Amino acid sequence: MRLRSILHRGEPAVALESDGGLLLVPGLSEIGVETPIDVLRAAAATATEPIDDGDVVLRPVVPNPRRVVCLGLNYNAHVEETGRDLPTYPVLFVKWASSLIAAGAEIALPPESAQVDFEAELAVVIGKPGRRIAREAAYEHVAGLTVANDVTMRDFQYKTHQWLQGKAWDASTPLGPALVTLDEVDDPGRLDISLTLNGETMQSSNTDRLIFDIPTIVATVSEFTALEPGDVLLTGTPGGVGYRRDPKVLLKPGDRMTVTIEGVGTQESVVVAEAVA
Repeated sequence: MRLRSILHRGEPAVALESDGGLLLVPGLSEIGVETPIDVLRAAAATATEPIDDGDVVLRPVVPNPRRVVCLGLNYNAHVEETGRDLPTYPVLFVKWASSLIAAGAEIALPPESAQVDFEAELAVVIGKPGRRIAREAAYEHVAGLTVANDVTMRDFQYKTHQWLQGKAWDASTPLGPALVTLDEVDDPGRLDISLTLNGETMQSSNTDRLIFDIPTIVATVSEFTALEPGDVLLTGTPGGVGYRRDPKVLLKPGDRMTVTIEGVGTQESVVVAEAVA
């Protein structure tokens, strides 16, 4: 199944994609900590009320996650283009829920940063709580997958050895459009992933090139923190980011980005200048 967190006539709700349209999922206001995978499945099975597209505003797939844990340097080609050594342990950083925006929402360039970059990523949404989860059991704790773009302010990222200030910018990370359950995907470890900028392919890879695969990510993160439904794990970006190109390709107002992940979905974004009072 494919589920969306939405505003329906201004009220938070969850919608099920069905035959090209949307059905209202009764009793749910959003995908998150209160909706483990069994609750999502049970509620979606009762969805029968069609929704008019004009009554819908898309939200981030998980609007209020308790944790957003991200990986850097998780594709060999991206490690090579940064000139760094191959990691032996996942390079982890965090975002807050305030970083997330809906798929299709405008991405505003902050006036403080002159080096805003793109990063296509597969995101994993947790659907069952767990601590110290074994690799072999990792997928039992996954509600599904979605599309992300880890938009990064590179000049802020590299101010220090810690990346937080460049990665956790408010309203910078599109997440969605849909949560896609694992039964809809042939093999999460073998999905094409790409990003185009103004129609030109910038990134093109496959999740079989992840250095640390999804089970390893789930096991590693759950070792030091208990994972809960609605937690989001970003799995890293392939090579081809704009900052590492020669000359650099940095985002500017009017740019259009499209992130596509095989079997998971497509996310489109337009870049604008942030209006500052």
